Amino acid sequence: MSHIQDWRFLYAHKFIRIDCPGRKRELLQNTQSVFEAELHDIIPICRTQIAGTRIIGRLTAGNRKGLLVPTSTTDQELQHLRNTLPDAVKIQRIEERLSALGNVIVTNDHVALIHPDLERETEEIIADVLGVEVFRQTIADNVLVGSYMALSNQGGIVHPKTPIQDQDELSSLLQVPLVAGSINRGSAVIGAGMVVNDWMAVAGLDTTATELSVIENVFRLVEGRNSSAIGGDLKDTMVESFY
Repeated sequence: MSHIQDWRFLYAHKFIRIDCPGRKRELLQNTQSVFEAELHDIIPICRTQIAGTRIIGRLTAGNRKGLLVPTSTTDQELQHLRNTLPDAVKIQRIEERLSALGNVIVTNDHVALIHPDLERETEEIIADVLGVEVFRQTIADNVLVGSYMALSNQGGIVHPKTPIQDQDELSSLLQVPLVAGSINRGSAVIGAGMVVNDWMAVAGLDTTATELSVIENVFRLVEGRNSSAIGGDLKDTMVESFY
């Protein structure tokens, strides 16, 4: 699996838009079954809970080198992750007051931005486990950097009210292009409305064509397509099967 760019998430040739409200149980089962059916031979898929909940993305943070989980993660959940994820991925449980790690950390494989009030010990763990440079930052004066930004090794999207000067400074810090944008028809909570790696983005169903175009361009998803690396085309019916 040397071609896998990011164990945290699935990659493909297209966007997938997911409708969250309403049919949550049915939707969750459909989403899992589609991903597993289409991608189990391409990328590791791990079904898990964190602290007995399914809000994995808001409670964890990681990159291809490591995964950080909150102290509320049970021993059984931690062992399941260690048994399931690739051996090269470091997994660390963190004792941190700001335990929704996905809200207070945004990272790619090289740099992490963190909530200004995270413990110094947490900052050191982030740097060590994820193998990144760590900077305390805000996004448009919001301390929840993981909620108001989406980041990959190719680019990033920040809160739509982020000043141009701040965008330029963050872009220089991260060494990737950044744009101010939105998700789900104008929502500023970028990190809660989408997930992305170097191959694929998944966004909420309300995300508009314009918003998707911005996502596609800043994350260079078209440029990143490589059918030989991906191992074959995914079926065109993949999105339709969610509904």
